[in-house]
Amino acid sequence: MTPRDQGLLTAAAALALDQGSKLLFLYAFGFISMAPADHIQILPFFNLVMAWNPGISYGLFPAHSPLGTALLALFALAAVGVLGWWLWRARRAALAIGLGLVIGGAIGNLIDRLVYGKVADFFHFYALGYDWYVFNVADCAITFGVAALLYDALLKPEPKAQAQKPGAGNES
Repeated sequence: MTPRDQGLLTAAAALALDQGSKLLFLYAFGFISMAPADHIQILPFFNLVMAWNPGISYGLFPAHSPLGTALLALFALAAVGVLGWWLWRARRAALAIGLGLVIGGAIGNLIDRLVYGKVADFFHFYALGYDWYVFNVADCAITFGVAALLYDALLKPEPKAQAQKPGAGNES
């Protein structure tokens, strides 16, 4: 399997897990009708909640109009296009898998934005008086994808030395 194939498979898996989890929480578990203040405590540091994010990560650049939503959707499409081009040229597994995670997560959140006008988030971690933001599977995929891209950029293996042709600069 080529790195490109690994990246495409990773993107498809991230997208399927994200959209499947959202359908499960929204409709099977009824979160779509859950009040914003409601939560289900799972662990002393983890709740399930229903939060609609009109912006991007951490609620930055919230879109409160159809034009704002369209601009965020266009930005996501452009990012997926650039990342897809990069994935197409990827030659290392860590790079391809990282790109696949980011692409799958970005498409998952883009689908939410197009269907609901905002992104559905459910997972809320908190501890010692610190609240982490509420996120979803797509956000996890993007985060782990960026980590894989950093890993690849910082620790990528050296390219294998080209076998020298006889008589091509081997004179001593």
